[in-house]
Amino acid sequence: MANRLQNPSRNQLAADRRKARHYAMQALYQWHMAGQALNEIEAQFHTDYDMSHVDKEFFHDLVHNIPAQLTALHGLFEKHLDRKLSDLDPIELCLLRMGSYELLRRIDVPYKVAINETINLGKRFGATDGYRYLNGVLDRVAVECRAVEVAAEKSRAPAPVKPDTDQE
Repeated sequence: MANRLQNPSRNQLAADRRKARHYAMQALYQWHMAGQALNEIEAQFHTDYDMSHVDKEFFHDLVHNIPAQLTALHGLFEKHLDRKLSDLDPIELCLLRMGSYELLRRIDVPYKVAINETINLGKRFGATDGYRYLNGVLDRVAVECRAVEVAAEKSRAPAPVKPDTDQE
């Protein structure tokens, strides 16, 4: 709580990016389902939604660069799927693309944030337990894309406490 009061700009950036992800997921879903031009979709969102508290640059980046890098993104997560890409729910597919893009290209976003934000969108828009699937796949992608960051995080984690076997 004290951190929130000390650094409102950081919290505002996080909130603005959260909204950008929310709208980007909807825009990417629309693009995936309808095949509408990305520029048209982006313009529609700017017209139809209040974008005053949205990180517009981040929104633009996600909406335009994820479709431009589909082959690379699919290559990152497809090997971790337990089904064919074509069998994925469209929401889960859009979210896997988004999460993988952030892990691969947005190193300014901590890997845990990228995964957690994707999971939260999965809880809101996806199938009942789809977020669990997203978590498992993106955890594996993170190990590949952010190996140093993941290893550093694991080394900071406290070691599990072993029960004392000398006492009766």
